[in-house]
Amino acid sequence: MDIFAFLLKKNYYFCNMENLSIEETIKTPGVHFDAQNGVLKMNGRAIPENPEDFFTDIMEWLFGYFKNPLNETVVHVQLEYINSGSSKFILEFFNVLEEKHQNGHYAKVNWYYEEDDEAVYDLGKHYQSILDLPFELIEIY
Repeated sequence: MDIFAFLLKKNYYFCNMENLSIEETIKTPGVHFDAQNGVLKMNGRAIPENPEDFFTDIMEWLFGYFKNPLNETVVHVQLEYINSGSSKFILEFFNVLEEKHQNGHYAKVNWYYEEDDEAVYDLGKHYQSILDLPFELIEIY
């Protein structure tokens, strides 16, 4: 059983939503989720040694947030580099957003990429093509 199925089975939710803030490191992105405004931000590098350990807290927070979400949730993702392990968990994160969006909660992803970064652009384009939720690719200079 993967970690997300485990969390759902165990009803791992926070009762009172607080903001989530994880400081950026050389290997992990900065994560700042503002529950009061419905704005979720992730930036930096996503190359943790154990992506499951890193993304567990993020997914727990997300499941808790969606117990009583705001009318609109906007996710801003600006990653310099993403390893394959992290890309799997980011897709799981987006899958939760997609499910909530399809069930009537407005959710949107803004995926930022640098003008010469084809790898990050291509990954964003891939996510955009397989997800059924508003997903905008935004070039930064």
